[in-house]
Amino acid sequence: MSEPRHLVTIHDIVADLRQLGLEPGMTVIVHSSLSSLGWVCGGSQAVILALQEVLGSHGTLVMPTHSAVLSDPAYWCNPPVPESWWGKIRETMPAYRSDLTVTNGMGKIPETFRTMRDVVRSNHPKLSFAALGAKKEEIVRGHTLEYSMGEESPLARLYQEDAFILLLGVGYDSCTALHLAEYRAEYEGKVVIKEGAPIFVDGERTWVEYEDVDVDNEDFSLIGSDYESQTNSFHKGKIGEAEARLIPLRELVDFAVPWLEFHRVKTQS
Repeated sequence: MSEPRHLVTIHDIVADLRQLGLEPGMTVIVHSSLSSLGWVCGGSQAVILALQEVLGSHGTLVMPTHSAVLSDPAYWCNPPVPESWWGKIRETMPAYRSDLTVTNGMGKIPETFRTMRDVVRSNHPKLSFAALGAKKEEIVRGHTLEYSMGEESPLARLYQEDAFILLLGVGYDSCTALHLAEYRAEYEGKVVIKEGAPIFVDGERTWVEYEDVDVDNEDFSLIGSDYESQTNSFHKGKIGEAEARLIPLRELVDFAVPWLEFHRVKTQS
């Protein structure tokens, strides 16, 4: 029989978060892998409670609660569906509901978080964000359907609030804030696509189409590596068994915009 993994309690997580640099009153967006922490007593609930305890009543906790399945099936590739199904999917897929639509590929912590009492969730069907705490309404309000991670998105609000990014057992390839840099950067090969999703319009389920940037996180790990080589503003440590980073969001985005404008041109030339 294999040995059990390291036992991690809520008290351990609180202590580790404080050691990493998380402080009361911060606004922080969390990207996470629960399994990377070890054997967490209380699972995803314990992680969320620990984050709340450290941030306190004046802090704000944010998580991406994306639901990629609420999108145009023409773009699905993992796995794709037959083209003969596309019309029926567009006609019958249930419309987005902030209280009901589940997350896809976000992990257990965000899925638990979105169901909590007092959490608010933005109204984007595919790329929503959920928030809890002092600035929760400001973060999620006014999330536009088009250009969903640009200037009228929770990411831009987080930028304005001088928020922090907590990477908890995941790398820069999971760092959603870098998509804001993609939207702001100008580079060859940047593509705008026509997306679609079912939403409620005047109380009726409606399939709507909207424009958005075709994003790509393939080089996000390289951005993170270069960023870390040129600054000491981030904090690196352990939360349980997981490697963790606490990063100033505005600084990272400001670094990434010119990085993308230089490197993506070079990649395609």
